[in-house]
Parts: sequence; C-alpha cells; structure tokens
Amino acid sequence: MTKRGVILISGGLDSSTVLAIVKAQGYETYGISFDYGQRHKAELQAVAAVAKNFALKEHKLIRLNLNEIGGSALTDSDIEVPKNALGEEIPVTYVPARNTIFLSIALGYAERVGASDIFIGVNAIDYSNYPDCRAEYLEAFEKLANLATKQGANEGNFKIHAPLMKMTKAEIITTGIGLGVDYSITHSCYSPNSAGVSCGECDACLLRLRGFKEAGIVDPIEYQ
Repeated sequence: MTKRGVILISGGLDSSTVLAIVKAQGYETYGISFDYGQRHKAELQAVAAVAKNFALKEHKLIRLNLNEIGGSALTDSDIEVPKNALGEEIPVTYVPARNTIFLSIALGYAERVGASDIFIGVNAIDYSNYPDCRAEYLEAFEKLANLATKQGANEGNFKIHAPLMKMTKAEIITTGIGLGVDYSITHSCYSPNSAGVSCGECDACLLRLRGFKEAGIVDPIEYQ
C-alpha cells in the first residue's frame, strides 16, 4: 500500500523542500495550507504555484481568521515588521499558537485521508526563535495526536516529521536543489510590497539570503 503523507505547505523555501523530500521518499502527497488572515497574500500565490508544481494528490487551502486574535506583526497592520533585527528574542512576527492550530487541523485532515505521517518544515538552527518550532514541542504534539484521535487511540501510529529540524538554511537549500526544487516560485518575506516583491530586510529574508550565500547559490527571487 502506498504511504500517505500530509504536508503543511506555506509557499516558502522550507516547506517546499520538505515536500520534495516527502515525494522522493515515495509518499502519496496531501498538502494543506492556510489563509489565516495574514496581512500579505503573496505567500498564498506561492502556495498555489508550489502545489501545482508538485502535482499533489490533493491540496486543501483552509481559511481561518487569526487576525481576530491578533498579537503578531504578520496579522496586525499596526505592528511593524522588524527589519535587520535578527536576535535571540521571540520576535513580534510570532503568531500566537499558529503551529498548534495548523497541526491540529492537519491532524484532522490526516485522519480523514488515512495518513499517519504529518510533515512540517520547522527548523531549530536558522530560524526566528519561535517556541513552536522546537523538537520538544513536536514530540509533545505527537503524543497528543495519538491520545486525541480515533486513529491514534486504535493504532497509535501518528508521526510528526520535521526533516529540516537540524539543518542549516544552506543545507536545506542544497538538499532542495538536489531534489529539483524551483525556489523561484517560493516566497519567504514577511513584508513584501504591493507587487509581492520581497523586502530583503525582515527575519525571513535575512535567513533566506544568508542561506543562499552560504550555499554558494544565487537566490532566484527578486528583492526590493
């Protein structure tokens, strides 16, 4: 029987690389993405392009409204996205409980399609210090998944995979290039202009640019 995997797809560099890895491992791929009330919609255009490029078995775009909760520069127009400010603190681009919300919905989707493997593109080396990107968080969520679902209670076989967890951004990019990822259709920026062109100065852009530089590869997207 063909393995089925549910992959959280944001349209960004990391999740696109995860999708390529999962495809290379022979999984039947089910993608799930979220229009969660983010201020900038360029990533949703990237999501559509990535999903089409990888010819998924199925792709779901779930609409939420996390801007009603607020508390993040990614959802609130009155909170400025920091520029040139990579640091050790959790930045204001953190969206409260976002990965927990996304993984919970992905879990329900996985149970519906009969998939026991859920993949997410989080990373704990070149990242913005988000608490819901840590390995211990994913281990805890996996335990929850097997306690809180019919499939988990009966079979106990849900696995949360984060294949990029211990990779640098350069290693992620090199891996993706080797698997044929087209990074020109991906989008990482937290603060693009009205045309969707990346700023080159937010956390996501700085990490992406540094990764391409360290990998010795030219980033194929445009910057302001």
